[in-house]
Amino acid sequence: MWRRASLVIALAALGLQGCERQAPVTEVVPPRASLPDHTVLAPGAAAPAPAAPAAQPAPAAPPAVTAAPPSPPQEPRAAAPTPPRDLPAVADRGDAQGADLLAQRPLEVPVVGIAPASLSDHYQQRRGSRQHEAIDILAPTGTPVVAVDDGKVVKLFNSKPGGLTVYQYDPGGRLAYYYAHLQRYADGLREGAEVKRGQVIGYVGSTGNADPATPHLHFAVFRLGTPARWWEGEPVNPYPALSRAAPAHQVAQR
Repeated sequence: MWRRASLVIALAALGLQGCERQAPVTEVVPPRASLPDHTVLAPGAAAPAPAAPAAQPAPAAPPAVTAAPPSPPQEPRAAAPTPPRDLPAVADRGDAQGADLLAQRPLEVPVVGIAPASLSDHYQQRRGSRQHEAIDILAPTGTPVVAVDDGKVVKLFNSKPGGLTVYQYDPGGRLAYYYAHLQRYADGLREGAEVKRGQVIGYVGSTGNADPATPHLHFAVFRLGTPARWWEGEPVNPYPALSRAAPAHQVAQR
């Protein structure tokens, strides 16, 4: 009886100790969210068993082990392209991954008649209380604006700060191009339309909060997240890549 009581007490003590242990707590840290410039705008078989003595029957041999077929040779993974070395150095490239992606695209200056060498880096300039995160390309009202790259028009948007705007994705859906302060859209432009680099998509203006005395194209780039959202991404400085882009020579009737 005494031994049974001792055993019960010991088991009860172990149970209390188990109840006092707390489950581990896992802390989940949410990812950082970032928005684009809205305001200014993926070997062989087993060996046979040894023979038994002659007076006794030999035991059955163990089943043979079948060797797995050799795996097909793996194709070497293509190395990531290296950004061009002749891009000008800037104080702020913006999102590094996005800047590398943009450096690989065959771009065209988005305003007809503007030489790449005449562009300026406005990315870090202040616009009120925030950083510009874009460049401004000054040109007379009505100057054709062309698609900077192949891709798809995903949104035509009229906002108080940006006026008439176009959001375009690159062919891989990894970068978004943002054109703002347009005077008007090109005839027939619509959401979902596939566009080619150099195709007219609109005309320089001063809609939104732009100064009517200084018509210009506000042009921004941002790297899209997963899933891609036309209004959200990591801003990229477009100046280095555009400064080495091809000039636009598209002639369009107004």
